[in-house]
Amino acid sequence: MKGSILRLRATKLSLILITVVCTTFLLWGWDKTPFLVSLLPKSQSLKLSPDILIGFPMKNISSEPKKKDADKLPFPAKNETSNKHEEYDKRSRREDGENFKEKLRDASVPVDSVNTSSVVTGKKKGNVSYQVKNQTCDFSKGNWIADDNRPFYSGGRCLQWLSEMWACRLTDRTDFSFEKFRWQPKDCEMEEFNGKKFLRRMRNKTLAFIGDSLGRQQYQSLMCMVSGGRLRHDVVDVGKEYGLVKARGAIRPDGWAHRFTRTNTTILFYWSACLCDLQPVNPSDKNSEVAMHLDRPPSFLSRYLDKFDVIVLNTGHHWNKGKFDGNHWVMHVGGVPNPNKNVAEAKNFTVHSIVKWVDSQLPQRPKLRVFYRSLSPRHFFNGDWNSGGTCDNINPLSKGKEVLKEESGDPIAASAVKGTNVRYLDITALSELRDEGHISRYTIKPRQASGQDCLHWCLPGIPDAWNEILFGQLSALGRF
Repeated sequence: MKGSILRLRATKLSLILITVVCTTFLLWGWDKTPFLVSLLPKSQSLKLSPDILIGFPMKNISSEPKKKDADKLPFPAKNETSNKHEEYDKRSRREDGENFKEKLRDASVPVDSVNTSSVVTGKKKGNVSYQVKNQTCDFSKGNWIADDNRPFYSGGRCLQWLSEMWACRLTDRTDFSFEKFRWQPKDCEMEEFNGKKFLRRMRNKTLAFIGDSLGRQQYQSLMCMVSGGRLRHDVVDVGKEYGLVKARGAIRPDGWAHRFTRTNTTILFYWSACLCDLQPVNPSDKNSEVAMHLDRPPSFLSRYLDKFDVIVLNTGHHWNKGKFDGNHWVMHVGGVPNPNKNVAEAKNFTVHSIVKWVDSQLPQRPKLRVFYRSLSPRHFFNGDWNSGGTCDNINPLSKGKEVLKEESGDPIAASAVKGTNVRYLDITALSELRDEGHISRYTIKPRQASGQDCLHWCLPGIPDAWNEILFGQLSALGRF
């Protein structure tokens, strides 16, 4: 009897010992073997939305991402591909110096209105930034602030992209204090522009500027900002893909398109001074009148719309009788000549028409981002461009440094984008304060007395701030 009791106790002790050993093994395996997590019911697994971590949407996150998706993750996997990118980025940052200080503010949230952008105030826990609060920001309100980290590039070196006539460092101008300012929005901290960051976020994407010569200035400004003003052998001309080639007898092509091959990022400009479709009335006559179809988008835009990811539109300074007569433009609506010859009313109609058309295309293209850029101000004093107007001021911010007013400096554009999904890039009022930044009377070669250029800007200069704001608005959208 006593022997039976001892055997029973020994059996219980063995079972307890086996249980302890198995439990220890499972705990050790749980810590060392990640695949055991999959044995849990799905309801117990921890799920994190990718959109909380980064602006780009991602369908799947795994512990070992595929190479082609590694660059989209908020914290890239340590593999050969990402190491190469890291080495390139480190080398690029060393080359760019202080002009490309990077602020890691990648967390973004959606924008609820066309004229405001969300701003994130975040705290860090480990390696993950998370949102604490947000507030709306109107990028058009704020102050010009002196900043020794400007400009982003040298106007004397960025000749691969920058037209000599706009490179004021090559002219007889001697004062360049206008280059040392940045725009600071009033109610938020705008993300610092960085060329390498811009290219990474625009990987496999195309940005198109479509507009007049001020749109061309913004395009050249961005090319210099992204490249740091340095000669780039990894950038190729892809104008032929968009029909942007110089026609026989033409002074220049209708635009330019270049691709940064390392990120497959394309930036282009197409000249469309009136943002409507222009067609010769008699194609066989080189002196034929040109029909301005005010209710049709530029044929270039409608043809290549599906190839664009970001579009920046602008128009304004060609809407005057002199330009109409010089270009032989005749207004058409509904395919027939328009009896109303009022240029101001035609401009208003066209701006609303192009915005309405683009807005109608967005539901079928949810990833497309379209901006309408407001009017770039002129600063002719004591006359106009052809009547002795001047802009000789060289003292920055002599007209003030702050913009706080509610209304836009371009009411036509503001009313056109209102209630649409076309974003508003409102640069009029902040540029109005910078009359010292124009080309003015400065030239590369001495010339006889002629009118000053108080319309176009020196580069580097004010258009750089437009691109900083564009970058800030894109970053705030959360899918850039």
